Amino acid sequence: MSFFTGMMSGLFERVPRRGAARRGRASGDGITELALALLSAQGEVSGTRLAGEILDEYRGLDRDGQLGFFGWMAGALDVDPAAIIAAAERYRDAPDRRSYMALAEAAEPRRQELLRRLNQAPGATLDLVRMRLDLLRLLPDHPGLAALDVDFRHLFRSWFNRGFLVLRPIDWHTPANILEKIVEYEAVHAIDDWSDLQRRVMPQDRRCFAFFHPSMLEEPLIFVEVALCRGIPSSVQDLLAENRVAMDDEDTDTAVFYSISNCQEGLRGISFGNSLIKQVVAELHQELPQLRTFVTLSPIPGLMGHLRAQDDDSARKLVAAAEAGDRDAIAALSDRLRIHAARWLAEEKRPGGAPADPVARFHLGNGAELHLIHALADVSAQGLAQSASAMVSYLYDLDRVEANHEAFASQNTVVMSKDIRALLSRGKQTGKTKE
Repeated sequence: MSFFTGMMSGLFERVPRRGAARRGRASGDGITELALALLSAQGEVSGTRLAGEILDEYRGLDRDGQLGFFGWMAGALDVDPAAIIAAAERYRDAPDRRSYMALAEAAEPRRQELLRRLNQAPGATLDLVRMRLDLLRLLPDHPGLAALDVDFRHLFRSWFNRGFLVLRPIDWHTPANILEKIVEYEAVHAIDDWSDLQRRVMPQDRRCFAFFHPSMLEEPLIFVEVALCRGIPSSVQDLLAENRVAMDDEDTDTAVFYSISNCQEGLRGISFGNSLIKQVVAELHQELPQLRTFVTLSPIPGLMGHLRAQDDDSARKLVAAAEAGDRDAIAALSDRLRIHAARWLAEEKRPGGAPADPVARFHLGNGAELHLIHALADVSAQGLAQSASAMVSYLYDLDRVEANHEAFASQNTVVMSKDIRALLSRGKQTGKTKE
């Protein structure tokens, strides 16, 4: 079966994309008139046509035009608080089907219905994802549009529900346009060229998986790159080395998730990672039952900032060594680097008690264990700049994932290995030791 035929499994048919944006009507007034017409349209055919025209118009808007359109949606299509209060009182006094429906209708802004109707047009889902990205870029300077983003997120969480997503393996036989997207969207360890991509998806001990949505067949939502190894690796350079020898399946016992990349910035805040990892683990375990360990090799993006904030000789030396690219100096301080990283990941918190590190929040929230910290694990310019070369392994223990998730979700508990506890203990014993 072809890539797309296999992905859809006969359930969906590909919808043709519309043509390029038309010119000459890229004004806020024109698009709002069309939007009002769409909201009043009753016929499916006329609704689809109007939705396509609106999205064509939108693609022709500049930043000011986008701001005007979003401002109109946020204001003119907002809820009526008085109507909500009245409907809530009627439901309180007579909680039946009719009063509940009236309350639900009053509480939903008309802009949500507009977005739903826009999604009738062929290819509209991707257009709306990109529309939200435009909104996100405007939000810092125009916080009054925040309620509109709430509506986007509400709808996207339904439209991109896990039940609609399709997991597909990515390999060297995947269509070139999809492989190009993998190169473009790789956010953790940049793919330099096609040879570099080939080393990641072609060898027998490498895997790549991506989630797709039926309405966005040529756009991966998120993908993960996996290395099959014996034991837990301590360096991403070893995993990505050009001249390494590929391992046979029977010689591997560990699956390493070394890069997870979200592809659609317009879906920020709509989480797929939890489902992706769990399904990939299930796929790999079924294909290769000898695999016993499922672990990440993850970046620590906030560590360098943490080091800079410490009144500590070792931290200052690590910052200087990382800025100079001095691997020997980092190696001499590797134990102190691991202690600083353990403190950052396990003890530094956001308001509310969750870990300060975003990658830690992601994996711990998925039920992983803070397992191992590696020095000199990423000596690329990016690795030195964000974490002085340190990386961390989060362990997905299939027997404990659910319990770990519940502990983190309810109490922000950071489940950690004996190795991490030992690092924290050594850090407390030495205190701010002058190196």
